[in-house]
Parts: sequence; C-alpha cells; structure tokens
Amino acid sequence: MPRAASEVATGTLFGVALNYQGLLQSRLEEFQQPPYQKPPVKPVLFIKTPNTRNGDGKTVVFPAGVESLQPGPALGVVFARDASRVREENALDYVLGYVIVNEFSLPEDSYYRPVVSGKCRDGFCSLSSEVIERNRIADPHNLSIRVLVNGEVLQENSTENLVRRLPQLIAEISDFMTLHAGDVLITGTPEGRVDVQPGDEVVVEIEGLGRLRNTIVAEEA
Repeated sequence: MPRAASEVATGTLFGVALNYQGLLQSRLEEFQQPPYQKPPVKPVLFIKTPNTRNGDGKTVVFPAGVESLQPGPALGVVFARDASRVREENALDYVLGYVIVNEFSLPEDSYYRPVVSGKCRDGFCSLSSEVIERNRIADPHNLSIRVLVNGEVLQENSTENLVRRLPQLIAEISDFMTLHAGDVLITGTPEGRVDVQPGDEVVVEIEGLGRLRNTIVAEEA
C-alpha cells in the first residue's frame, strides 16, 4: 500500500545537480574553463531547506521582482532506515519507496554552486502525497518523466538517462554522510527546464508514481 509522504518523507531534502546525461553533456565546455577545469567527479549536492516543503494541489508563489520561475521534475527516493557507508549492491535495501518531486528554482547560472536564494524560497519543493513502495516499481531506472503546463507537455525524459543510478548515488553520498530514515534524495532534474508564470498549472508525471499538480500564483504586494 502507498504510504503518506507527510508521515514517512519527513527528513532532509537532498538534491543532486547535473545527474541527467543530456544536461551534463550540454555543460561540458563550460566545465573546461576556470575555475573548474574539468567536470565534477562526485555528485553535486544541494539542500532544499524545510521552508521549501510543499504538496500536491498547493500553490507555488512566483516571487515579485523576478522574470522567470522554473519547475524541476525529479524522482525522489525516500529512505526506510539510516544509510551509512553502504555498498552499491545493498543500497536499495535502505529505500522505502519513491515520490514525485517538483523542485522549483529561479534560473541557475552555476551548477557547481547552486544559489540558495534561487532554490530555497518558501514552497519551492513539492512532493506528491503518496510514497510508492520500492517493490511496486520494477525498475526505477526506466521511468518516463514529464512536465505539463496548462495541459501541454513541455518537458519529457526518462530516468534511464541518469548519470549516476540510484545505488551509485546512495553509496557515494553515504560514504561521507549518513542518510537518515525519512530523508528524501532528489535524484536530478533533466535538461530543458521550462519557464512558468502566475496562473499556470504545472503537473509532473512519473510512470508508476502518478502525478503532482501545483498552481503558480503571483506574490502579493
């Protein structure tokens, strides 16, 4: 049976940047320039702070004074128990299940140093209401993922295009920090993020997990 996200996905929200092949390939030339000189060799992490938590059917505020807001569709991994220095072959044993995430942000200039003010506004991380248990998803690396704005599909990809698959991500991250029961690992947003405006209805669909819907509203003066 699905579990309520409000009951089991209550921990820290960890995001992974640059974890889709198309997105990483599109930035390779940039990564050859100073100060980086090479692409990242470890997962690029960021945190969605507690104030960003939001849910299905809720509104997302378009901040005053900005030109663009971008949805970030992602597969979220919810942990069943603490994971510390786990091995890839055992990594999925620590997973309770999966949730749809829409990780909103202002447009990003740097993937190496995600800007807190662009990613951590109030309500900027929506989670679907239910966590689908791990054994109900045959292969988390073969799920279609789509963004619809006002009913029109504007972004589409598949988790088969992840740079690091879930066992590798969990093993590499848990090698230096403990992932606790209830934490959510946001496994990455694909290339092709779209712009939305106040009044738009934004839906994220992930195969086998259902859909997550939010409405964009203008910030009140």
